[in-house]
Amino acid sequence: MGVINVLSKQVAELIAAGEVIERPGSVIKELVENSIDAGADNITVEIQNGGVTFMRVTDNGVGIHREDIKNAFLRHATSKISEQDDLDKIMTLGFRGEALASICAVSKVDILTKNTEENEGTRYTIEGGEEKRFEPAGCPQGTTFVVRDLFYNVPARMKFLKKDVAESNNIASLMDRIALSHPEISFTLLRDGKQVMKTSGNGKLDTAILQVFGKQFASGLLPVSYDFNNVRMNGYVSKPVSANRASRSMQIFFVNGRYVKTKTAAAALEQAYSGCIMAGKFPACVMNIELDCSSLDVNVHPAKLEIRFVNEKPIYDCVYYGVKSAVTSYDTRNVPEAKEMLFKPEISAIPETLSQPKVLEISEEPSPPVVPLRLPTEDDTEIHNIFVPETSSFDTEELLLPKTSFLPSDDISEIKTVNLAERQSSPKPEDFQINTNEEIDFTQQMEQPLPEQEPKSPFKYIGEIFRTYIILEYDEDRIMFIDKHAAHERLLYEQLKKQHPSTAPQMLLEPVTVTLDQTECQTVLENKDLLMQAGFEVDSFGSGTILIRSAPLLLEKLDITEAFLEMADYLQKHQKVILSEKMEWIYQNTACRAAIKAGNINQPDELIRLAVMLEENPSVRYCPHGRPIYFFMSKREIEKNFKRI
Repeated sequence: MGVINVLSKQVAELIAAGEVIERPGSVIKELVENSIDAGADNITVEIQNGGVTFMRVTDNGVGIHREDIKNAFLRHATSKISEQDDLDKIMTLGFRGEALASICAVSKVDILTKNTEENEGTRYTIEGGEEKRFEPAGCPQGTTFVVRDLFYNVPARMKFLKKDVAESNNIASLMDRIALSHPEISFTLLRDGKQVMKTSGNGKLDTAILQVFGKQFASGLLPVSYDFNNVRMNGYVSKPVSANRASRSMQIFFVNGRYVKTKTAAAALEQAYSGCIMAGKFPACVMNIELDCSSLDVNVHPAKLEIRFVNEKPIYDCVYYGVKSAVTSYDTRNVPEAKEMLFKPEISAIPETLSQPKVLEISEEPSPPVVPLRLPTEDDTEIHNIFVPETSSFDTEELLLPKTSFLPSDDISEIKTVNLAERQSSPKPEDFQINTNEEIDFTQQMEQPLPEQEPKSPFKYIGEIFRTYIILEYDEDRIMFIDKHAAHERLLYEQLKKQHPSTAPQMLLEPVTVTLDQTECQTVLENKDLLMQAGFEVDSFGSGTILIRSAPLLLEKLDITEAFLEMADYLQKHQKVILSEKMEWIYQNTACRAAIKAGNINQPDELIRLAVMLEENPSVRYCPHGRPIYFFMSKREIEKNFKRI
């Protein structure tokens, strides 16, 4: 073992600074939190080159007394606590007295400050922990910090910083969250001379959300407020129809006004949406949780981003029941009783004993909408709509299956027969058109054979089960089951690949706006060319909002939004993936979104057309995600189950 040395003050401070200051965003966080603690109601942040070369934070708080300025830069010097008992009632964002000492140890700092009780201000300069200047100066009430050349004396730390754009995005995301945590404060962010964010500071959270994330995101939120077991929560959560985020990046939690990452609240939020959103999708929220300071420990993380609760159950219950009430009220908004807080439990209640809300009794289950099946055609730039429209001449429910008899019969002529082998041309959409102005005998129409050559491998269309699987009598000895979503998805995927590198786009009459996290937004803009090849023309709309001007012809408006959110999340998480793999994933995602879904109502003509195209592409056996499209069951297997053999 080597000789044990006592580190010099300078080395010790550099090591300690590394625990608090990781990147420019760490500096901004500490300085802005100090401004909030100082009672400021107007805070301006300015950065250049991602904050690496220049950061300035200006506030109109109470300022620092001249005699306290030097002490403020000493380690463990703070005005927030003075004795042990104060640790149990911390209400301020800062309290450890490490921020300023850590910042000045790794940068060049200038401070201009004037306390409310003083007639003139003070200027103090300190570089690498060494004092350079201390003198009177004229300045308005409040404090201005200027931090230059971060890590100039620690090259080893400098090389771990990311590109200026990434560091700027990190600071922008941080400022978004701080602005939402204190809507009563007006925040301004200047990035390389350009104002990119400003809030009014009127004290209304909904206004702050609108100013930070834009109208599109704000319009998809529900207000929520709840009290339970000495815990109070309030804020906004996604409407069930808008809870379709591809990641948790827009789940924003505050505890007593402090932005934190809390798995307890996140789990309660997502559990409250159980049954309301698709698996793999995540709700968004902007939520503040308030509880007694003695019930939590805020000193468990160097950057104070994580906290520890004495008892997590009250927090979970409050968030769960509050969100569940808001979501259920939205889902059943036509039911008068739903306007009340339906889910307020007794003190002993737990989520498993959740009472059930009152619901309307419906005598007949409504049918899901008829969804048109859009299939690739010989024309790469056109998708034909070949669904049978709903009219008063016939019931769409009756069109799900051919009108065949289940009585024993040797005559199977009522079953639609399609011969596919060696077909020279595919049936065209006009082959399936129906004149809806006159009565239709659908059975008679189904009996008309498709144009064909001499058959070698005929199949017979039997029907569809569970609104998902097509059944064909493929030949004399086999039945074929086809997953209609998987088949349609793969055919669309093949069409998109065929059209590369200029996937058939459609210019949108009304551009679609999508709100993203700052980092996701920047990643999308960096991949504009890639998205253009996939049929998406995008532009920045400011404040983390992306404007989609055109999209692949295959996608409907709702699919465009959801597909784009998934693509943004993928591009952010797989920045180092090569372009060809990214394009492959985008095509897969687009095809999946555009394809018919399990549960959609489709006409027999559409399903027959799908089977025809599948037969014409024998190499198509799996969907883009690797799931099988079809499988066979032999006549022998069936007879074996009936004990015939």
